[in-house]
Amino acid sequence: MSSQTTYLFLLCIFLSLWARGQDVVLNDVSFDEARDLAYEGDYRSANAMLAQLVKPDSKDTGARALLASTYSWNGEYDKARDEFNTIISSERNDRKVWIAAIKNELYARNNATAMGLANKALVYLKSDVEVERLKSIAEEDFKNNEYSEIGWFNSNDSVVPKEQVEVAVAKEKKPEAIDTLAAKTPVAEDVFKNRVAVRNSATIYDTRYDPMFYSSISYNRQTLAGTLIPRINYSNRLQTNGVQYDLDFYPKFSKRFYAYLNYGFSNASIYPKHKFGGDLYANLPGAIEFSAGGRYISYDNTNVSVITNSLGHYRGNYYFSLRSYITPMPDNLTRFSGNLLVRKYLKDAENYLGLNVGMGYSPELRQLTSGDELLAETLLYVESQRLSLEYQFTGKNNPNIYRANVGATRQELAFASGTFFYGVSAGITYEVKF
Repeated sequence: MSSQTTYLFLLCIFLSLWARGQDVVLNDVSFDEARDLAYEGDYRSANAMLAQLVKPDSKDTGARALLASTYSWNGEYDKARDEFNTIISSERNDRKVWIAAIKNELYARNNATAMGLANKALVYLKSDVEVERLKSIAEEDFKNNEYSEIGWFNSNDSVVPKEQVEVAVAKEKKPEAIDTLAAKTPVAEDVFKNRVAVRNSATIYDTRYDPMFYSSISYNRQTLAGTLIPRINYSNRLQTNGVQYDLDFYPKFSKRFYAYLNYGFSNASIYPKHKFGGDLYANLPGAIEFSAGGRYISYDNTNVSVITNSLGHYRGNYYFSLRSYITPMPDNLTRFSGNLLVRKYLKDAENYLGLNVGMGYSPELRQLTSGDELLAETLLYVESQRLSLEYQFTGKNNPNIYRANVGATRQELAFASGTFFYGVSAGITYEVKF
């Protein structure tokens, strides 16, 4: 072999290896660039790159799934469906692909197809909360012949279409476009059926009363009949320890109606002997929730009956609730008190900031004493104002809940009309889901 032939042979090998290396680098860079462009909202450019990378026989499901998503976000639902079907036909346990495929049909308003895909996905994924949620949205929209504007947006999306988010945010400003994640009631379904919560708090007063301490431990269990919450409350107030046993029950009757039932018992002087409570809740059109009920509290020396009602409203990521307590008295006078609760939900229903403002007196509040005399009955006649702030959030790597609250109270002394004392309180709660 001549030196010239040898040179040409080596040059061909070098160029071949160089071109092969450049092709690998180009492919890697192109996919990374396509993914970055998709995150930035430039779906058409990302789609063009991915179309070159994904060949008909390509086994790269990640690139194909992203290609299908860019088709979907561009409104090319049929093309997206073809790509999703190609993946699903071989990768039937890929949860993200199933969810993206179902959402593609929701984008296209093909609710019947979305229901069919969800049913098929559940065959392979078994019980999946997100697929069940999307299925229920498709079923509800199919029945009502209307489209849920933002119900399918959530943190499971690796890339959320910018245009769709802007539409969702705009719709959130309308009262009828309620974020279903924010509208969470005590009977809302959760993937975790059990919770254990521990709460500790303390209140310090500016005069007369020593600091008071409160603790509780509760167990929350979701059952077929509703949510059941047994609780043990402990207090150290005015150098007296006391324990109260409490039970809450939230039976669910339908999507529109549920109830709240409560019973508490204690032999301690700083708690009522018995207390009963109940409310019936109705979810009304216009994102409005109404309740009506009552409380009956039995002390050693008196009994108290209270009429309760509340009016709540969900507006975007905000929840407003006004609750009143009406206490008929033996002297034919009626005592009123009320609370206004405002919450701003953050990324979901478990993360929020809250403000609670109260005026008057509710018999459900903490009791005080004067010397050895229990002031439970007298407190019905005193004036008080309350303000508290709360912040609840979940862990980054687990679903457990943390809640912190601070508050201030201004209350009239029962034995000195027109004289007020002040209190500052703080508390923390830790809740474990399983």
